[in-house]
Amino acid sequence: MKAFFYNNKTVLILGFTALLISSVGDILAGVTLGSMSSYLSALPGLMILIPPAIGMRGNIFGALGSRLGTSMHVGTFELSLRKGSILRQNMESSLILTMTISFLMGVLAKVVSFALGVESISMQQFIFISVFGGVLAGLVLLVVNVIVADIGFRRNWDIDNISAPLLTAAGDIVTLPMLFLAAIIVTGTPAEADWFYDLMMYAFLAVTVMLIFDAILRRDEEAKRIFKQSAPVLSICILLDLGAGLTIEEQLTSLVDYPALLVLIPLFLQNSNALGGILTSRTASMLHMGTLHPGKMPGKVSYENFAIIYIFAIWVFTLASVTTHFVSLAMGLASPGLMTMIILGLVAGLITVTVLNYLSYYVAVTTFMFSLDPDDHSIPITSSAIDFVGSIALMGVIVLLGLSV
Repeated sequence: MKAFFYNNKTVLILGFTALLISSVGDILAGVTLGSMSSYLSALPGLMILIPPAIGMRGNIFGALGSRLGTSMHVGTFELSLRKGSILRQNMESSLILTMTISFLMGVLAKVVSFALGVESISMQQFIFISVFGGVLAGLVLLVVNVIVADIGFRRNWDIDNISAPLLTAAGDIVTLPMLFLAAIIVTGTPAEADWFYDLMMYAFLAVTVMLIFDAILRRDEEAKRIFKQSAPVLSICILLDLGAGLTIEEQLTSLVDYPALLVLIPLFLQNSNALGGILTSRTASMLHMGTLHPGKMPGKVSYENFAIIYIFAIWVFTLASVTTHFVSLAMGLASPGLMTMIILGLVAGLITVTVLNYLSYYVAVTTFMFSLDPDDHSIPITSSAIDFVGSIALMGVIVLLGLSV
């Protein structure tokens, strides 16, 4: 046991620090969501869009951080924005993916809601909220990603252990207020001004089509590869995240009665994604460097990484539950009680992390065996699947604890 902690001392220190910063940031996001309860009631179906909206930020920019981490490990990274550089190609492809996926997300949110008979706002409004929040948040996250890469590169840190927690927290902090602002605009727009959303939808569609053609026809091979490999995976991930949103939407009455549960949702889902990001980034780097060999079952190296994630999980989900309870009380938001919150966070968190460990391993290994880049696929697939699994676990424990109305 001593040897385990000694060998992984740096990983644990960096990981705990990044997760602590991430949790503090997620509290701000949670308070924002807790404060949106009236808008969630006024705009039916909006909750369906929230998990994919915040999830896509982590999927796109978490993958960006993972690719930059791998390029540092293999020695191809350079801190340069010149045309054709690794950093610039990654930035450009991430922005194109942000616009494309945000538009598609708005369309699919309405399609899924209609297909399942869930009352919701119009497709034009879904698209406006999704693209408005997504693009503005994406621009901020791009800057954050470059800053993290810059500091990590200069100080010779392993950014695989810090980029995912920091970027998921930043994604929540930025995305939810942007969605909140979009919701305010939608609720404040008179019914006779529906033409505005029609105009915005066609404008966003034109920009999206132009960006897709630019991505496919551009000469920068790395940017083209990232878009072609990432876009199909991210499109599938939207459906998983919409499933998470639908799961939460079904319990919306309970969540509105106890706004502390709304505060907990971003912390819970993004801490799960941060843990998944750490594990998948480390796994992808080890596969690229040859220190991890694909197999039918995880080996010693993988189980050691699983143990690290469990250690992080016990600490971070307890912290999230306790912090959520007291912050909610301070904000005047009803909470089901401290012990109930701790039990809810820990039980749902450990269930989610158990699925996460094995899912992360097999997704990374499978993509690597098919000669695909795990950095492009592991974080998006794992993150969206964990959003779905985590939502089911969280809502399931809410029902078991008798908090469901």
